[in-house]
Amino acid sequence: MSHVIEMIGIRKEFPGIVANDDITLQVEEGEIHALLGENGAGKSTLMSILFGLYHADKGIIKVRGKEVHITSPNDAFDLGIGMVHQHFQLVHNFTVVENIILGKEGGFVYDIKKASKKIKDISDRYGLSIDPDMVIEEITVGMQQRVEILKMLYRDADILIFDEPTAVLTPQEIDELMQIMRNLAKEGKSIILITHKLEEIKAVAERCSIIRRGKLIDVVDVKSTSASDMAALMVGRPVNFKVEKEESKPSDVVLQIKNLNVLNNKKVLGVKDFSLSVRRGEIVGIAGVDGNGQSELVEAISGLRKVESGSIEFCGQDITTMSIQERNELGLGHIPEDRQKRGLILSSPLTTNFVIKEFYKKPYSSKGILNKDKIEEYSSKIIGKFDVRSGEGIYSLAGKLSGGNQQKAIIGREIEADPELLIAVQPTRGLDVGAIEFIHKELVKERDNNKAVLLVSFELDEIFNLSDRIAVMNSGRLIDIVDTKDTDEHEVGLMMAGIRKEGDSSEK
Repeated sequence: MSHVIEMIGIRKEFPGIVANDDITLQVEEGEIHALLGENGAGKSTLMSILFGLYHADKGIIKVRGKEVHITSPNDAFDLGIGMVHQHFQLVHNFTVVENIILGKEGGFVYDIKKASKKIKDISDRYGLSIDPDMVIEEITVGMQQRVEILKMLYRDADILIFDEPTAVLTPQEIDELMQIMRNLAKEGKSIILITHKLEEIKAVAERCSIIRRGKLIDVVDVKSTSASDMAALMVGRPVNFKVEKEESKPSDVVLQIKNLNVLNNKKVLGVKDFSLSVRRGEIVGIAGVDGNGQSELVEAISGLRKVESGSIEFCGQDITTMSIQERNELGLGHIPEDRQKRGLILSSPLTTNFVIKEFYKKPYSSKGILNKDKIEEYSSKIIGKFDVRSGEGIYSLAGKLSGGNQQKAIIGREIEADPELLIAVQPTRGLDVGAIEFIHKELVKERDNNKAVLLVSFELDEIFNLSDRIAVMNSGRLIDIVDTKDTDEHEVGLMMAGIRKEGDSSEK
């Protein structure tokens, strides 16, 4: 096979950090080539150079054997290179078709009907189930991911970069995407897959380039290299994939939800007559396919969405109509699903983001004056404890961190605030196996410190690995609550599809 992509001796520096340090990447035609590394290792930076978003300080790029200079994404598209970004590049108040043709309109008049037909044809061909007329802000995160894939396929790219493409997909959607990748490779397309999920690399990739702290560590044959060996190469030490935890010892109820009804963005009930309790000393996992009311439920508990009827009690107080600040004061922690929209102020430094919920009180301020030393001390503690890697330390802008490091910054802030209840939504989305291992231990530590944890994850293995009890949602309703030790993934999968267990669905 010939090399369709060669990136030779690539170096890229940012203030205070060398993101790529003399990296060479070679991808063969028709190959699915995985790119593996820790959060902030330089994977996305390397691919952003290939896609024309960044310019390398040193090194050369060859496409199909010819040296090229890629100065913009349009140059990349002209060379047949497409990229599905980890954080979606979509205009939220535009339709699917408007987003996909953006930048490709041509002259003053564009045949939008023709474009819609082409998009529909591609969507049907690959089983993406996308309506070209849907507005982005009205569709789920998972559907937005599919729009990004469609955008690339619409431009007839034959070198396809997938940056964490499955982070927001359901298990079934992941399986479908893996099959799409295999089909694309069979058609002669070359795929670079950036992922932290070793099982995905094992499922579809032929070779894997492993990067650690900006340097190429090794290029391995996937079939002959175990997942644990790849993980060890990535983080520089052995990784334990199974969470070590004692049996839970739950005590009094911290969160009590009774007969909750909440409208979704389409003004129909997204949460229907939902009841659940979460006790100190336990992790309750919410299992369900994305878009079945989990987001509306979490937003209702955290104060981001109005409750139509029913009640929410927290630490013995009715918080159904309380403000977000009042809920925070009572000890409610929230790791949100969308880290960029809900979790961080991207244009502000980490110092601001770390104290955003507590800046108005001691020790971070007194009589309206911020205590810079205390804020810096607290910020340094979070960065150190949670390994948040940033070029300019505590004063790095949140928007300049890699996706995984943004996630670690949010998790660090929420856990260090010592909440009575921590709502963790997709807490390890986009994190490498080393960081996942650490975050899982921290969530179990919260439980063991007699705190309550409500975990929402679309990763069934994460739900089973961490949860003491599992509440299953389908179409906004509670299907059943089961003890993790008394069930399995098949049974929970059936309940996620709306098939109840024999007997009643009363809460345990």
